[in-house]
Amino acid sequence: MISIEDCIALTGLTREEIDAIAEHEHLPESAATALASYLMRKEQDGVPTIRDMIRDDIRNAIRSGNHAHAADLLAALRHFLTEYHSEQPAEPGQSPSATPSRRGSAPPCRVPSGSMRMM
Repeated sequence: MISIEDCIALTGLTREEIDAIAEHEHLPESAATALASYLMRKEQDGVPTIRDMIRDDIRNAIRSGNHAHAADLLAALRHFLTEYHSEQPAEPGQSPSATPSRRGSAPPCRVPSGSMRMM
């Protein structure tokens, strides 16, 4: 029998990233794993969709005053942005790369102090 850890591993995402998707979509972890797998294989907007889900979760955590959870989600977003990015078109009107790329050495995500309130 396949475990939830196996399912998460097949997506290429971390448990924290899957949990953020589950939170955003109000899904159980197993369904969020299936959604994540689908989105990671989606040609153009899968990675940006996941990124936006995690950003929304951060905003909601801040609005509800749960700053510890917002910090955990921010760590998940930083990891996600380090690992995956969408290629930007070279010229306006060109389509982005069809597949998400893994990036091994992305520049660090710098968050200025007090920026948690701005999200």
